[in-house]
Amino acid sequence: MTASWSGWVLIVTALVSQKREEFHAGLIEGGTLTLNASGVASMSDGGNKLSTNVGAELARVLRVSTESERAAGQTLGDSFESATQAFLESTFPAFSMLRPGSWQVHKVGNRAKGNSIASFEPYQHLAELAEAVRKSPNLAAVLGNAYAISPDVIITRESVSDELINGGAELVDNVTAVHTAIRSVNQTLPILHAVVSCKWTLRSDRAQNARSEALNLIRNRKGRLPHIVVVTAEPTPSRLSSLALGTGDIDCVYHVALPELKKAMRKHGNDDNVEALEVMIEGRRLKDIADLPLDLAI
Repeated sequence: MTASWSGWVLIVTALVSQKREEFHAGLIEGGTLTLNASGVASMSDGGNKLSTNVGAELARVLRVSTESERAAGQTLGDSFESATQAFLESTFPAFSMLRPGSWQVHKVGNRAKGNSIASFEPYQHLAELAEAVRKSPNLAAVLGNAYAISPDVIITRESVSDELINGGAELVDNVTAVHTAIRSVNQTLPILHAVVSCKWTLRSDRAQNARSEALNLIRNRKGRLPHIVVVTAEPTPSRLSSLALGTGDIDCVYHVALPELKKAMRKHGNDDNVEALEVMIEGRRLKDIADLPLDLAI
């Protein structure tokens, strides 16, 4: 939370609002959000007029002040993941009154290949499966890579000691509750709480990749399903709807600047574009990045 004086009025900025502004500033400083000499923003499809107009409006509103060419895909994706990780790390743990625990926000990205979630509860069995596949090419032919999950950003929590659990009253002992993952006496692996897929734009292949990863997380778990969300800067309703509409895989899609997107769409889109965006919002399938840390506390 920050405070400043405007005349004789003290203006207080809430933490989430402050960190949201810093998130946008970080996207610009890191070269993720750019506007080139032709007026095409880095999240826009240069061959799509709506995408170009809305993207340029978003870049202007978010205060992109210098011309710069779009970064290479892998570089852009990596910087977007870093910005998302930093935003969640600076906001989600602040809501410990809603969701107590010892939390860690990790950027996985391209640093880990294969089963990067096999180090966490409830996916540790995937490490044994990967070893079995390595030893048996025939097994690999049968299973494919449906068990291999390497997300962009994850949130984990540590298991809890019995001393902490029993701090106010004797709640557990060494006779019962001997399999629950929350007790460190039973298991010490971090517990996977959330998986965040970062997609700067949403071409059809990226939307499909996000859905496939979500379904693999659902099918391969041995325990509670973690939150599964997507963060994107995609400016067009048609591409957003390719991932946001429907249920059963991801929890929700979060836009980096949803209020700004709504205003830009009213300015540059037609009635169908505006309606499509409203359908996703009213249907609770599209939210703003500021909603994400609180939703993760549910």
